[in-house]
Amino acid sequence: MEDTDLIVLWGSNAREAHPIFFHHILKAIHSGARMYAIDPRRTTSTQWADMWLGLDVGSDIALANAVGREIIAAGLQNQTFIDRATVGFEAYRQSVEQWTLDRAEAVTGVPAEAIRALAHEYAKAGRAQLCWTLGITEHHNATDNVLALINLALLTGHVGRYGSGLVPIRGQNNVQGGGDMGALPNKLPGFQDVENDKARERFEAAWAATLNPVKGWHLSQMFEAMARGELRALYVIGENPAQSEADTNHTVELLRGLDFMVVQDIYLTKTAELANVVLPAAAGWVESEGTVTSSERRVQRVRKALDPPGQARDDIDILSDLARRMGHHWATPTAEQAWDELRSLSPIHAGMSYPRLEELGGLQWPCRDEDDPGELFLHGRLWHDPPGGPPAPFTPVEDSPPLDVLSEEYPIRLTTGRRLDSFNTGVQSGGYESPIRRGETIDLSPEDGAALAVAEGERVLVSSRRGAVRAPVRFDPSLRPGLAFMTLHFPDEVETNRLTNDAWDPKSGTAEFKATAIRIDRLDT
Repeated sequence: MEDTDLIVLWGSNAREAHPIFFHHILKAIHSGARMYAIDPRRTTSTQWADMWLGLDVGSDIALANAVGREIIAAGLQNQTFIDRATVGFEAYRQSVEQWTLDRAEAVTGVPAEAIRALAHEYAKAGRAQLCWTLGITEHHNATDNVLALINLALLTGHVGRYGSGLVPIRGQNNVQGGGDMGALPNKLPGFQDVENDKARERFEAAWAATLNPVKGWHLSQMFEAMARGELRALYVIGENPAQSEADTNHTVELLRGLDFMVVQDIYLTKTAELANVVLPAAAGWVESEGTVTSSERRVQRVRKALDPPGQARDDIDILSDLARRMGHHWATPTAEQAWDELRSLSPIHAGMSYPRLEELGGLQWPCRDEDDPGELFLHGRLWHDPPGGPPAPFTPVEDSPPLDVLSEEYPIRLTTGRRLDSFNTGVQSGGYESPIRRGETIDLSPEDGAALAVAEGERVLVSSRRGAVRAPVRFDPSLRPGLAFMTLHFPDEVETNRLTNDAWDPKSGTAEFKATAIRIDRLDT
């Protein structure tokens, strides 16, 4: 990141949501890199950008397709890379042909000249990093949003080489590691498909158990199964869906309707308060041994510094003890023994022994044996001649506006995000004071405040098609008229997720937190 020439920060307020990562961006900027920030809000991150493209919420595919079309129309695509390392270019070219700069301006609200500038600078850059986060992925078409950005990287060859790449900035610590370990409904550890017979057989042999050959439900499907009465019991580990899921009124109703729920967590969350059994767990980052994986695929050791307080226990101990009480003769493995079992079953982790992780300060997967230094660039094979493995596919995607449509009754678009001082539903950060923390507000443009005849600090009723909350008004001159902003950090004060839309992306299962239609009414005083 520090040595790139151009940074495209798309749907990410990294200055506040990922401040450590943003320091790397700042190093690049101080070394001469230019930055484009693409976000509906003029966030604190955009203050460091050479250009801010303030697109309308949910118009990311339209913008990306227009950037792609302009690159092709100007003859700036990396045709050598396309011909050698990709497939599907012609279908992609045809799919973006309709997205002229003028049409994109009409749909996205971004001036045509700004779109053109982004397209030309990204295509011409010697090295460019395309970064995104939840501003792209918390939509009903989240996967297509990401594919639209991947298409741009393939079009220009900004992937798999030093200083150029695709950078999904993960929302929480060790999200990457959770996926690597099989915390996905369709994958076994090491991203092996649960419906692949040969992969599944390896795990069945090691575990002396028969595994379900059909992929499971993702989180949104689990809640739908609760509503149908098919899912009657739930085991929740380190998650607070009673406050973090969209349309929380409906979420809590479903959780209350379960026959049985267990929560294993380091805090007594609102979800834990609904549980039949609560198992107090150790804090993995300080009270447990193990590993953590960064978004650059680097596996590093985590070392225990403190003993868990009270009756809190390590997750491995809890799960092993529970298995024994259910009639399975599990031992209680050490973290290293559990990791070695993982290495024996996941080819991409096979070379990552604890001694090597200690000696080298971490390794990046794939690391297939103990002589393998790990793969610095995940897609570096695309630059081999011939490329190793299958070619990278272009994927045509179509613009699909937010499902929660603006109307006379709900004329304002609400988008959600984070602030620098707090984290998610505030369970971990809310117990600590911060000199920059303030309570929850409904942030509006001064123009909208005047049109609604509300004063700053005045409590108003904020309503969507799913629910309503009361919140004080805060004027934010960085917001455009028609756009409002709230966070999820203070659900005990203002339960923002009562408003948000639980419509979800069929490919990823992610709900559309970022695009809610709301109405704001004054309260009788």
